[in-house]
Amino acid sequence: MPARYLTARDVMSAPVFAVSPGDTVAHARNLMVRHKISRVLVMDAGKLSGVLTKKDLGYHLQQEAAWRRRPPDQTTVSEYATPGPVVVAPETLLRTIAGIFLAKNIGCVPVVDHGTVTGIVTKTDLMKSAFATGLSGTVRDVMEDAVTVSHWHSLAHVIGLMKERDKKMVVTNSDGSVAGIITETNLAFHDENRRRSGGMNNEEPVRKHENAGFLSGPGSPVNVPVTAGDVMTSPVITVAPERPLPYAVGLMQSKKVNNLVVVENDTLVGIVKRDDILKEVAK
Repeated sequence: MPARYLTARDVMSAPVFAVSPGDTVAHARNLMVRHKISRVLVMDAGKLSGVLTKKDLGYHLQQEAAWRRRPPDQTTVSEYATPGPVVVAPETLLRTIAGIFLAKNIGCVPVVDHGTVTGIVTKTDLMKSAFATGLSGTVRDVMEDAVTVSHWHSLAHVIGLMKERDKKMVVTNSDGSVAGIITETNLAFHDENRRRSGGMNNEEPVRKHENAGFLSGPGSPVNVPVTAGDVMTSPVITVAPERPLPYAVGLMQSKKVNNLVVVENDTLVGIVKRDDILKEVAK
């Protein structure tokens, strides 16, 4: 079937994973981890009432002061979920759905057929479609400037930038080289309490702050602030700016990432995100 005729029914994932408004955030987060998904639908008495995403988790779990924050196993899904999600019919064209994602700044649309949720279409589903894999052009044509932070920027500073600019953060070393990347996934699944207690095996590498000179690790003070270096994903997946777009799409799929850091001659020149690809799909 030609790509222009593909519909939600052709690419949607089914069955959907769902939680109830009264379930705990911890339960929803564990469901995402176990099934390697980025969102769950919120169903109330059989009716769709909302969506809970990694982005919701990340911002809510990390943006409040630690002394005010309730643990995920004492917080309900209804407190974090986004109500009234945008839905589409099974026959909605993929190009239309790509436009909805970009216009509404959302990452999924439940598929509803005569009042019944039959599936869900995500950005990942669109990236797997012939629309994305058949694009022309190069990475340079669609890439954006990268927003950078250093290893030692606080997590609060990082979250502020991410919310203000709606962008991922590339973490750089003091010499300007790429050290890592921070996305909503890092925020959603970063466990500050576990970090402070020394990790799963009660062993944490010693970290020295190059400005304040403090140390962290077993036996160190517990009030060490979380930094970009603590939550980033490293190493990052990179791509050259002259690579064809289908190559970038394939790389994202094979590495299971939504962003590629663009490097030319060992120098950071930009970032290409899944949304940059979807803009081409929506044209």
